Amino acid sequence: MRAGYQVGHVVLRDTVDHQQQWQDHLAQFRAARDAGFDAYCFGHHFLIDPFQHFQPWTVLARMAAEPGNMTLATSVLLLPLLNPVEVAEQAATLDHIAEGRFVLGVGLGYRVEECEAFGIKMSERGGRITEAMQLIRRLWTEDEVTHHGKYYHVTGAKPTAKPYQKPGPKVWQAAMSDPAIRRVGRSGDILYVGPAQGNESIRKQIGLYHDTLEKSGHELPEDMVIVREFFCAGTHEEAIQKARAGFETKYKVYAEQGLHGSDDELARKVTGDLDTLMDETFILGSPEECLEQITEYKNMGFTDVIIRLFYPQMSQVEALEHISLVGEEVIPEMHRL
Repeated sequence: MRAGYQVGHVVLRDTVDHQQQWQDHLAQFRAARDAGFDAYCFGHHFLIDPFQHFQPWTVLARMAAEPGNMTLATSVLLLPLLNPVEVAEQAATLDHIAEGRFVLGVGLGYRVEECEAFGIKMSERGGRITEAMQLIRRLWTEDEVTHHGKYYHVTGAKPTAKPYQKPGPKVWQAAMSDPAIRRVGRSGDILYVGPAQGNESIRKQIGLYHDTLEKSGHELPEDMVIVREFFCAGTHEEAIQKARAGFETKYKVYAEQGLHGSDDELARKVTGDLDTLMDETFILGSPEECLEQITEYKNMGFTDVIIRLFYPQMSQVEALEHISLVGEEVIPEMHRL
């Protein structure tokens, strides 16, 4: 199995100077590379109060200049907020900078504030992401594109940047609810399962994804990706003790900002009891316990487990120690699975 390092929107506003935050990101990237991670995945949000956060295109382009072979991924880009022509050419540019070590991860987003800022209706997100990906793929592969859809229009457009990878980078498409799972299946994209579904729900959704792929005439992709909240320590009790405050802060904000959407099961998870959420959803415990949970995901068919190792109020020293522990005790065994 492959291991990814997930970064995104967990630095509380005004707790760290922005330049120090960037230097911390750079040091964590280098530590993750040295620890044996296979991918570095950077999140995407705007106006994400109470956190402060950088933007993925620029960060990933800078990281591509660092030595090493980690795949660089948007994890995930909020595609409905953006123009697909720009995304197609930004992705193609970054794919060349990274010499093919780039994955375009996309998702709907869930925050009303972001949709308002970009003049997008929440109800349009599903239609926009589907149409945008259709147009992006044409811009990656065709010399001239005319497209007149519901949301996007180009006439005789001649792309000025084509990807390094042919026909284009891999696409991970995030989904948490059943309608979103069906949408990914209809597209034929690689399924990217979010952080809050429990294993019982995931198994059902994998079945739904496979069924939808078949009905839509798509082959089963070689990859399937899951992102998980993660905390590893010497013992289960130590992991819970160290992780609890950061988890509480993060999921309090998720609940307030509506990560769960209208899905009843996700609402129960995200707005409910933290201990239940940790037990049913997070990868948490000693290295051996974490590997047992990761093995379960392998048995479900996942090829990539993307893990978050840094949480609100965590110091840089603690973050680097956490990365080191995972590199020594978890990743080598993941690679053997």
